[in-house]
Amino acid sequence: MDSFDTIIIGSGPGGMAAAYDLAAEGKKVAVVEADLWGGTCPNRGCDPKKVLYGAVEAKDNLAQLKDQGFDTIPKINWPELMAFKETFTQAVPSEQKQGLISAGIQTITGKATFKDSHTIIVENQEYQASQFILATGQRSAILDIPGKEHFGTSTEFLSMTELPETIVFVGGGYISLELANIANSSGSEVHLLHHNERPLKGFDQGMTNELIGNLKKRGVHFHFNESAASISKQGAQYRVALTSQGSLLADRVFCATGRIPNVEGLNLEAIGVAFNRKGIIVNDHLQTTIANIYALGDCLQKNTPKLTPIASFEGSYLAKLLSGKLETAIHYPVIPTIIFSSPKLAQVGLADEAMLADDRYKQQTIDLSQWFTYKHLNEPLVKAKIITDKVTGLLVGATVLGNEADQLINLFTMMINQHLTASKVNEMIMLYPTVSSDLSYFY
Repeated sequence: MDSFDTIIIGSGPGGMAAAYDLAAEGKKVAVVEADLWGGTCPNRGCDPKKVLYGAVEAKDNLAQLKDQGFDTIPKINWPELMAFKETFTQAVPSEQKQGLISAGIQTITGKATFKDSHTIIVENQEYQASQFILATGQRSAILDIPGKEHFGTSTEFLSMTELPETIVFVGGGYISLELANIANSSGSEVHLLHHNERPLKGFDQGMTNELIGNLKKRGVHFHFNESAASISKQGAQYRVALTSQGSLLADRVFCATGRIPNVEGLNLEAIGVAFNRKGIIVNDHLQTTIANIYALGDCLQKNTPKLTPIASFEGSYLAKLLSGKLETAIHYPVIPTIIFSSPKLAQVGLADEAMLADDRYKQQTIDLSQWFTYKHLNEPLVKAKIITDKVTGLLVGATVLGNEADQLINLFTMMINQHLTASKVNEMIMLYPTVSSDLSYFY
């Protein structure tokens, strides 16, 4: 029987980070993968989505400059774009697996099941380890309605070789809005159903409303306080019956109502690892209810966002913990998040509306459309909401809506994490004219 210091179940970014760091410390490490090596993000998640979004972003930039130097707005050629996307994803599994092998990490292909707290079985072969790290990620949840077998998920969307004329998305989270924006910009008629009036829960409501308004202008049809009651095949199309009344006819229907942790088949309940429908339960050292078994990433029940950089951060933390480099609990820095839409919506730090009611905080929403950074590209909608602590003068939160929201929010994230006051920012000289050179004017 093969024995290891650490076996990691799952080869996504979090599992990979832990594996490489532990191997670098001289630990004997194995990684088990039941699906695609590299996990969701590079194969059928953030990376391929960003490739598709890149075409949308380029088209948007040219559309803003129509009659300001450009005569026409190009159309997106979906088959060509998908072929380009494949150049990024096709080799990922083999490259990710080979990278582990080159680092001296054993790769095991198959689905792992725990025999006991120190032993797993994969393809009828037993493997032992002193510690385990569960990094199994999550998958799309499917709405339990009649005809649910007709739902597609983000995985199918990101592999479509032809663009449907009409698409219905069910769900009002970031995945649904991002894919709806890509489809709409590429030429599809898009309908989005959401069960209440508040999409993008957790994002600033005012900025969210601005984004939804802009997407409506672009042609996305929003149906709030509405969901799918059933789906039936109608010729080559699908009839989506709505929960209130009426129906929609579409060529494809995608479900993006949330994601669920991949815990089935691991036999966790038999060995005493606690979990619920939201994920595996861990303490502040990412330790499960069984002392030698840890977990990270999207398969956790946790309050922090389930994002790729966080999984990688947790993987690096666990490598330090298990190699004896530290003993302290995990501490997360302030975490930014973003919707890659038209325009982008990004946020970091304090945003809870109840907390912001405290008189301690100063809020200001700034229209940036007349600032040179944005005006030279003729951006029609670009705003920033800045939240500062009146006592310390420190930036504590920000929300940005605009084409450069990702760049600006990263700078705000750095300022919050490093506790930079406005005076400290003013001591720096930035390239001009850039997003960075505007920092001293925000607060």
